[in-house]
Amino acid sequence: MKFTKMQGCGNDYVYVNGFTEQIPLGEKPELVRRISDRHFGVGSDGVIFINPAKEADFEMEMYNADGSRSEMCGNGIRCVGKYVYDKGLTDKKEITVVSAGKLKYLKLTTKENPGTGKEEVCKVRVNMGKPIMEPALIPVKAEGESVVAQPIQVQGQEYQMTCVSMGNPHAVVFMNQVKDLEIEKLGPYFENHERFPNRTNTEFVEIIDRRNVFMRVWERGTGETLACGTGCCATAVACIVNGFTENAITVKVLGGEIEIEWDRESDLIYMTGPAQTVFEGEI
Repeated sequence: MKFTKMQGCGNDYVYVNGFTEQIPLGEKPELVRRISDRHFGVGSDGVIFINPAKEADFEMEMYNADGSRSEMCGNGIRCVGKYVYDKGLTDKKEITVVSAGKLKYLKLTTKENPGTGKEEVCKVRVNMGKPIMEPALIPVKAEGESVVAQPIQVQGQEYQMTCVSMGNPHAVVFMNQVKDLEIEKLGPYFENHERFPNRTNTEFVEIIDRRNVFMRVWERGTGETLACGTGCCATAVACIVNGFTENAITVKVLGGEIEIEWDRESDLIYMTGPAQTVFEGEI
């Protein structure tokens, strides 16, 4: 099976062309676990299959490193845009990608690769859709119309969380000294907390100023990653509804920076960030 290793701000996935590689659905979870293993496999935060789609230009079929399915990945979908353009599967610079039934709109920015002379995608802007705040739709067990700065007990300590879905569940927690956080100890308790029926991704966020924040993320099914696109979107929403930032911010993550804008008039989230190919391979 041929594959391409790609990354967006260090959030790395193995990409497989579903047009040419036919893998039985039942074999994919074990294959994903083997490929994602950083010691005995290729090494990645998961695997993404790029498939034909009736309702969009392409389908993104995404798996976490533990073999579980995920609904959406912001960094992953940007790399999908780069993959299909750079490999000639499309010549359009505005495309649609469907993932878990949700349609996303991508705008591709290209530049000439001085090494090859070919035009390649360097940056992708994604219309990530409307943020979901209703507890039942995130899902999170909570009363009321939204979960904003609500207390949650984790390992005997109370935290304040704001919950958002960007097609997948997120719990955003604001704190100081995020760089020093022992996230590998705290993250799993948030991920598997009884208040999250489908588990959750957790963002630990420190406010720098009205336009910049620093975030570390614990992704369900994977652990800490260098970036999370949907997590950056959820972080921006949480910052704004709590009154901490403007409507357009830069989210600084361990792997780089991602720009997020919440158009309040249309209630749409726009994410802009890099997408890079690491290497090609065959397994």
